[in-house]
Amino acid sequence: MSEQTKETGFGTRFLVRPKFTADAVLPISELSDPPLVQTQKIIVIGASTGGTRALNRLLPKFPKDCPPIAVVQHMPEGFTKDLADSLDRDSQIQVREAQDGDKLERGVALIAPGNKHIILRRTNDLYWIELSDGELVCRQRPSADVLFRSAARYAGPNAIGVIMTGMGDDGARGMLEMHQRGAWNIAQNEETCAVYGMPKQAVALGGVDQIVALDQIAAAVMAKAK
Repeated sequence: MSEQTKETGFGTRFLVRPKFTADAVLPISELSDPPLVQTQKIIVIGASTGGTRALNRLLPKFPKDCPPIAVVQHMPEGFTKDLADSLDRDSQIQVREAQDGDKLERGVALIAPGNKHIILRRTNDLYWIELSDGELVCRQRPSADVLFRSAARYAGPNAIGVIMTGMGDDGARGMLEMHQRGAWNIAQNEETCAVYGMPKQAVALGGVDQIVALDQIAAAVMAKAK
């Protein structure tokens, strides 16, 4: 799919970028049945507009020994490290910007770097992170759909998904794939979202198991992580 230009009624031309799905980064052919081996729980989170404030209320509520967390927050390159550092100062858990090859560890949240997809991989019972420069997915990089698809593929029923405030539909399809492979998925409710776009689309597709207010998400996650 190539880039196209459109012309307005005033003669102004603008670039229209193609809207790729997660297939462009992690082909559906890589998906298989959920892993049969029980591993520790993995938490994957996607957020966009209003997400930085929401994460500031969410992550400090996790106990310091919580399951590993991977986060996609739509932000430009160069801003996510500052976000991670700020969240780290305010949280019991460690929060840092993800690097290629990072292991997912209890009590640690990894934030996807701006302009990089974050992909969950697994070797035996060890989960780790791969960064990708692949195509924009849902016109985003990082994309929640990419993270969620990889969680469906490599964690299956061992994953807990969270979709939070944000504009658009990034994460909805990936969350449905997680749900179909046995994950437990939570959406932030409309009343506490700055923009009820991403959670709304995930609910509409049928990939959400539980809808809760922002301040109750951490407790809901931990109840399923036992």
